[in-house]
Amino acid sequence: MAEEIIVAGWMDYEPGDRATMLEALVELGRRTREEEPGCLDYAMTADPGDEGRIRVYEHWTSQQALDEHFATPHIKDFRTAVAGLARVGVSLTSHTVAASRPMR
Repeated sequence: MAEEIIVAGWMDYEPGDRATMLEALVELGRRTREEEPGCLDYAMTADPGDEGRIRVYEHWTSQQALDEHFATPHIKDFRTAVAGLARVGVSLTSHTVAASRPMR
């Protein structure tokens, strides 16, 4: 069985661009979760303490599923929709999960 992948971090946008980016991310997230069986979770949320920051959390069944995500039609649609928005910072890290257990 392939090891799961978690992508986590943040993206910063000009404060005036964050709302537009979040709107596009809502549609991207919906389509990703509905259309990609390798997606276990996909959430991009506004950071309440920073008017330009978007927090990123993705959970994938495998690296292959994540790689295939970038070739989907909805990623192409998303990139077209957000072309021209000013991203001013980014810190994203991909983690390979070796083991998981429920927390109580």
